Amino acid sequence: MMVLFVLFGWQKMTGFDGTVSYMASVGSHAPGLAALVAVLMELAVGLLIAIGFYTRPLALLLGLYTVGAAFIGHHYWTMTGMEHYVNMINFYKNISIVGGLLLLAVSGPGRLSFDKR
Repeated sequence: MMVLFVLFGWQKMTGFDGTVSYMASVGSHAPGLAALVAVLMELAVGLLIAIGFYTRPLALLLGLYTVGAAFIGHHYWTMTGMEHYVNMINFYKNISIVGGLLLLAVSGPGRLSFDKR
């Protein structure tokens, strides 16, 4: 699951200007700060969870971020046509990922994680 976050966090970081533009397009009042938060949450927190470092609290934090991203970035209820359809899929994809993150927060990391050492 963390491959998704790390991959998209990397893309947001390497295309930071585009990420800032996207944040502005969805109405962020501080698009530069929002882009920075997105990179940190997706790339840094995704990597930390992948290696099992503070897994439970970071999984909860990433879950909250993902719910926020769903409502801010994929507000399909304000759209029509293909835009509505694509954003509805992405909204519910985010909600499904939150379910996995909550499960990870409850069950904890695997035996090879830093948390288990």
